[in-house]
Amino acid sequence: MPATPPLPPAFAGLAPAPIWRHFATLCAFPRPSKAEGPLREHLRAWAEARGLATTVDGAGNLIIKKPASPGREHAPGVVLQAHLDMVCQKNAGTAHDFSRDAITPRLADGWLIADDTTLGADNGIGVALILAALEDATLVHGPLEALLTVDEEAGMGGAHGLAADVLQGRLMLNLDTEDWGEFYLGCAGGLDVNVSRSGAGEPVPGGFEAWQIGLAGLRGGHSGVDIHEERGNAIKLLVRVLRGLEANLPLRLASLTGGTARNALPREARATLCLPAGHGPALAAALDRWQALLRSELAGVDAGITLSVAPGTTEAVLAAGEQAVWLASLHAAPHGVRRRSLAVPGVVETSNNLGMVDLGPGGGHCNFMVRSLVDSGSQALADEIASLFALSGSQVDISGHYPGWRPDPGSPLLALAQQVFRREFGAESTVQVIHAGLECGLIAARYPGIDIVSFGPTIRGAHAPGERVEIESVGKAWRLLAAILAEASSQT
Repeated sequence: MPATPPLPPAFAGLAPAPIWRHFATLCAFPRPSKAEGPLREHLRAWAEARGLATTVDGAGNLIIKKPASPGREHAPGVVLQAHLDMVCQKNAGTAHDFSRDAITPRLADGWLIADDTTLGADNGIGVALILAALEDATLVHGPLEALLTVDEEAGMGGAHGLAADVLQGRLMLNLDTEDWGEFYLGCAGGLDVNVSRSGAGEPVPGGFEAWQIGLAGLRGGHSGVDIHEERGNAIKLLVRVLRGLEANLPLRLASLTGGTARNALPREARATLCLPAGHGPALAAALDRWQALLRSELAGVDAGITLSVAPGTTEAVLAAGEQAVWLASLHAAPHGVRRRSLAVPGVVETSNNLGMVDLGPGGGHCNFMVRSLVDSGSQALADEIASLFALSGSQVDISGHYPGWRPDPGSPLLALAQQVFRREFGAESTVQVIHAGLECGLIAARYPGIDIVSFGPTIRGAHAPGERVEIESVGKAWRLLAAILAEASSQT
């Protein structure tokens, strides 16, 4: 079995120690979506060294089985589910390489935080809770199956590829939500709209000089969990600025890039443009005005926005027609909350995130991630976006659909979990539906009749640098997990 990496100082003394030891291991292993293999094989060897049966299915998911406690063999089987991959986001200027470098968290006022990168508590803490349950010989439980999926953050590839005959459990605890004291019983489904165009660039006009504009300082965040907060979208804001600039300056666009993940609100965007020599001061003055305007508009949510300008370099620009098509289309494209739910008050029903764009003289592409509690709602918004770009003859691909998880208020597992919460903590829990996507809908479609509830500790800032997890809530989540497993094992 591979050696366990040494425990970093930030984890010393944290309790419950097994959960933090496992999470430290996850922090040590790079685990971007589609590159979870080394971590998966480490965990597979770890499980087999403890006599646990393991399987890696055709999609790359790891399934680990633990026999029931003595006398609990006939209890309903429980599936413990979380995903191995993490969203990889970092602040500009941070040298971290997510393909090889460990995450280096620190303690801060009762939280474990990664300052300049994502922490991976989403969903590493869920994985750590499951691993602790697999190794703890004192827990009382029925037959356990751990389902550790891959590729959740980049399209739920692992859940999409899950076969319908690998799990036997009748109950499932998903450990991928981020508010302690809440049980989740439903989530949004979604899909992706990918737009692309090819083009023939043109040489930089004679007498023009290049400038690079950067828009930064936004909070970013989870495109499902945080979409209702009206945080700034760096792509949309920079396109707006470029449209304003080209109305007053003879601007030629050379490139536009922004965002690095489909399911993260874009925090930064950059553009290279060309102007006739001597227009630099006018450009700088215009950007100062734009910065002041945007800070005023985003006060209270993203007032730290900055616009910068520096000399740039480029050998070509977009053709004038392509520049017009891209900037007009991106400016007109929707982003944010489209509709709030009437059936579930306080919850977003339908939204979309313009998450990534990469344009250059030879063409470019962009991605919209659409979410909805109603499958027809996500399809309708996706069709609207596709129709907009079809007007210019752009190529549009709608793909990656995953179903929502339909709430079942009469869930026996929910009733059991609420009863256990009340007994253990002397308080009432709440029931929620989340606008983010969970794998529960896909798994329920493969296994009709499986009873699913989701819960987890408190995580803030998921999908953005500065992600953090509340230490006390992790201990509570462990206590709750152990108590639910014991209670479920007394059922027949």
